[in-house]
Amino acid sequence: MKKIVNRKEGNLHKATRFFINPLNVFLMMIAAFFCACSGNNSTTASYEFSNVRRGTIERTVSSSGTINPIATVRVLPQMSGKVEEVYVDYNDSVTRGTILARLNTDMLRLTRDRQQASVQSSRANYELQQMNYKTQEALAERNLISDYELRQSKTALDNSAANLATAEADLRTTETEINQYAYITAPITGIVLDRNVNVGDTVVGGSNSNSATMFTIAENLREMQIEASVGELDVSSIHKGQDVRFTLESLPGRRFSGVVDNVRMVPVVSGGMVSYTVLISVENRDGSLMPGMTCAVDFIVERSENILLVANAALRYTPTSLNADQISEMVFNASLANMNEEQRQAAVIARTQASQNQNRNQNSSNQGGGIASLMGMGGGTRMMAPQGGAGNTRQTTGQARNAPVMRNLWYVNGEGKLDVVQVLTGISDGSFTEVFLPDDNDGRQFILRERI
Repeated sequence: MKKIVNRKEGNLHKATRFFINPLNVFLMMIAAFFCACSGNNSTTASYEFSNVRRGTIERTVSSSGTINPIATVRVLPQMSGKVEEVYVDYNDSVTRGTILARLNTDMLRLTRDRQQASVQSSRANYELQQMNYKTQEALAERNLISDYELRQSKTALDNSAANLATAEADLRTTETEINQYAYITAPITGIVLDRNVNVGDTVVGGSNSNSATMFTIAENLREMQIEASVGELDVSSIHKGQDVRFTLESLPGRRFSGVVDNVRMVPVVSGGMVSYTVLISVENRDGSLMPGMTCAVDFIVERSENILLVANAALRYTPTSLNADQISEMVFNASLANMNEEQRQAAVIARTQASQNQNRNQNSSNQGGGIASLMGMGGGTRMMAPQGGAGNTRQTTGQARNAPVMRNLWYVNGEGKLDVVQVLTGISDGSFTEVFLPDDNDGRQFILRERI
């Protein structure tokens, strides 16, 4: 019985020595590492798919703006006085020359009477000086007076003529104020948007800095314009004649259209942000658009119809069941399908050389590292981002942003394994992107995401 126990203890001691042997541990770790890295691209995970479909897509620049009349005129008084009557109100239609209000002219009429008397006095003095000059001129011809006396008579005649002209001008000014400026008239044909006076108010003449607007008239409300603010990054995509679509919160469900009329070159700086004002011409035939309304504006930069579309989530997907080396290898093989024979050979040679250089650098860095170096390997391969990863989701600003790029689409092939195809992408609206597949693959399913 004792021998049997000792035999069992000896066998256990041998087994323990086998497992704690450093060489065996090293070999087991190598085997585990290669088992983890060897895998295949077969999949048992559950996915959500999206079909490639045909449709229409637009690339737009979004902004906000305010609806205003194309032209508005502020009516200011030409003279000071008290408002005697007001003939129009809000929203009244007026034509050019229509009397909007009348100012009191009692004091002006008294001034006119005084100026008329002044004109008569100046005219009588002028006529007297004219007769005196003729007499002095006749005497001078007979050498009965000196040239100096004749010159004095001529000067007195000129002064009286000037005084008469001044008196007549003052009279005409007062008559103009009574007959014209006292009546506030519409300078254009349009609609009264605002009225800021009432009967009994005192107004100050338009030449005075204290003068205030009496009326605001819009020329035509059937043609309106939107003043939209566009950021400096997007203004390069805006040009005159570009189609615009806009909506109003006050009119849900309705979509309106317009055309870019002008892009103002003067920058508007607010909070460190630079923007530019874009004027958009719109029609308001039914009168539903009112001045001051705010709207959401979409500038249509690009539009494509009857094209293949795929969800953006499918272009961003990267398998989690594959490591970086496997993804890189599959993407590289997929890219070969888009090359000719000469390009394929050059790509294979370049990839082989890159792999050899990477392995050479990795071996030199692993010397003396032992098991720790082996367990840390793969750092070099992780630096090689797969072509279907985040590297391809970057977009540059400006004109280069819209250049077509190659992206990756993953799918499950007929053998139930993950596979990838490289496609050329076009414009995007933020949710879907235009794709150019090697062949017409309407209805083909690509992976959107993995189900948890």
